[in-house]
Amino acid sequence: MTEFNKAGIPDIPEPAVLKHKPKSVEKKSDMDQAVLWLMEGKYVLVEDEYSTGLRLLSELKKKVFGKQMKENFKKYRDQRSAYHFFSNNLLTPIKAGEVGLDKSPEIGWLERFYPEKAEIYLSFPQLQGLNSSWQWYINGIKYPVLSEKLHPYYGTYFPTRFDHLLLFESWLKQQNSKINLAIDMGAGCGILSFQMLNHGVQAVIASDINPNALLSIREDMDRMNIDSSKMKTIQSDLFQKINDPHDLIVFNPPWLPVKSNGEGLDDAIYYRPGFFDRFFSEAYDHLKPEGRIVLLFSNLAQVEGYHDEHPVISELALNNRFKKVDLIKRKAAQKSKKTKRRDHRKKEYIELWELRRH
Repeated sequence: MTEFNKAGIPDIPEPAVLKHKPKSVEKKSDMDQAVLWLMEGKYVLVEDEYSTGLRLLSELKKKVFGKQMKENFKKYRDQRSAYHFFSNNLLTPIKAGEVGLDKSPEIGWLERFYPEKAEIYLSFPQLQGLNSSWQWYINGIKYPVLSEKLHPYYGTYFPTRFDHLLLFESWLKQQNSKINLAIDMGAGCGILSFQMLNHGVQAVIASDINPNALLSIREDMDRMNIDSSKMKTIQSDLFQKINDPHDLIVFNPPWLPVKSNGEGLDDAIYYRPGFFDRFFSEAYDHLKPEGRIVLLFSNLAQVEGYHDEHPVISELALNNRFKKVDLIKRKAAQKSKKTKRRDHRKKEYIELWELRRH
C-alpha cells in the first residue's frame, strides 16, 4: 500500500506565511524597484494579471544572470540558486482552488490541493511548477521504450533525457536468465520498473522516499491494468524498509555532487557526501549471492570539473563488496544546434554499470 506523509496526503507546495504586508505590484509598477524588493528578501504580491508576474520574473532573471552566455556551469548553478531564492519572494493569491489573477491558466492541482475558501499565497515559481506539472500529468509523456504514456503526478521526478533508458532497454534485451524479483531504487515515475515488467521480470518493487512518486506509479499501474502481485510500491529511504534480498537492484541515482550545503537543491539530481557509500553498503546486504546491481550514471561531474572522483569507480577500488561484470557507455545526445548556451554534453557519456557481489 502506498504510504504518504503524516498528514495522509501527498507532498504539496506550502503556502507562504506572511509576517508583514507584502509590497504590491501591477503592470504599471516600477519593475526595477520591484526587482530590488525581491533581492532584498521582501515579499512582492502580484495584484492584477498573471502576465505581470511573468514580466517581473523576466526582469529579475536579467538582473541575476546578466547578458553573458552561460559558459561556466558552476557559476551558472550559483546564479540559478540565487534566482530561485529571490523569485520565491514573488507571490500570487489563491482562493477556492483558483488563481486570483486575470488571464491565469487553469491548473487542476489547485482545486485538488487548496479547495479552502480562505485566501492563501503561493510563490510565482510554485505556481509555474504546478502549471507545467499539470500539463505533463493530463497530456502524459511518451517514452521510446514504452508503448503507453506515463502521467507523472505533481512533485514526481521523470526523465527528460532518454539515453539511460535506451541503455537499460538494450541491457534488458540481452538477459537470458530469469529475473524473479527486482527493485527499482529511487523509482521516480517508475519508468525503469515498467521497462523491467515488459521484459519478463517476474515481480518488481518500486521504491522511493517521495510519496508523490508512489502515487504516480500506482495511478499508471491502474491505467495499464498491472496487478499489484507483479509490481508493488514502497516508501523507503534507500533500503530502510526493504527486507528481502533481490535478484536485481536497479538504480538511477543523482549524477551531480552537491555544492556547499546543498540547501534547496533537488535530491533527484544532486547527491550528498556519503550517499553512495551508504547505497553500496546497504545494497550488499539486500542482494542475493548471485544477484546483480545495474546502476545508470554519467561522467558529467568529471566533465564539468567538480572533482575527479567517480563514485562507482571509487567503490570498486576502495571496497571489496562488488566486482564489475560489465560497463556499457553511450554518447550523450547533444542539444539542438539552435541553442545559444554551451553544450555541456559534448564530452558526456551515459554509463550502465553491471556489478556483482564479491
